[in-house]
Amino acid sequence: MHQFLQASTLLFFVCAGLVQAQDKGTLNPPPLAPLSNPLDANTPAKALFGRATTAAPLEPEPFGFYSKGCLAGAQALAPDGPQWQAMRPSRKRNWGHPELIRFVERFAPAAAQASGWPGILVGDMAQPRGGPMLTGHASHQLGLDADIWLKPMPAQRMSRAEREEVSSITVVRADRLDVEPTAWTPGHQAVLRTAAMDAQVQRIFVNAAIKRALCRTASGEPWLRKIRPEHGHDYHFHVRLFCPPGAAKCTVQDPTPEGDGCDASLDWWFTDEALHPKPSGVPPQVLTLVKLPPECRHVLDVR
Repeated sequence: MHQFLQASTLLFFVCAGLVQAQDKGTLNPPPLAPLSNPLDANTPAKALFGRATTAAPLEPEPFGFYSKGCLAGAQALAPDGPQWQAMRPSRKRNWGHPELIRFVERFAPAAAQASGWPGILVGDMAQPRGGPMLTGHASHQLGLDADIWLKPMPAQRMSRAEREEVSSITVVRADRLDVEPTAWTPGHQAVLRTAAMDAQVQRIFVNAAIKRALCRTASGEPWLRKIRPEHGHDYHFHVRLFCPPGAAKCTVQDPTPEGDGCDASLDWWFTDEALHPKPSGVPPQVLTLVKLPPECRHVLDVR
């Protein structure tokens, strides 16, 4: 349970930063300035992993936990597939463990068939060597997380400029108490159900209003157990895969609770405490390389 609580706390602290994934990109991103002393033990790990531009040439393996780890042997998702398009290429977060790449490749056509959408838009996955990101996420460090936009893929192929500029849509009402009826469609439920039915999916994070809407129409369905409420996530949902078979140094997350999650535990997310949280006064943890699994130093340094 401690891993889940740690991840949930970190996600809470960065919930305001989650919107950064919706920030527009650029065709010519300026290069990051070199670090003055990258060997300093106090250098944030995100500054190191955020500057990696290639995958670690090792066998694919995740090390650590989703919010405290790294990835060897990552693969890049192709910008275009039969039923997907990858967004914000300038962010260079289209990398993942091969299991995540295979998930997108099978999920996209299944989601399109179930929903009637032309396909899906894929947002942030992981960096070339995983690890902490400079902005926007506490997790996505193992190459086992992917953000799927709640905006259907257009029928036409978007240009590079469009992929940097086009925004997703929010399906959550302004008061955050329910979905926006003019935006939420049966297609959204079909896409989420398709993702949750995949055996490799461990859990899916959505805005609590989306969970509430699903509970009205799918209460009691076994797949609903994987759909978990979380702050933010009003214009995309976050898919998390299980640790791959044989990944001995991937820290397993606790199983999702029993039941469909449509009980009193969901009600808390619509209280004033949840909707208008008070600042904790505790600064977010700054991860340095020494706080990550020891294998991450090799993942970062190998050429």
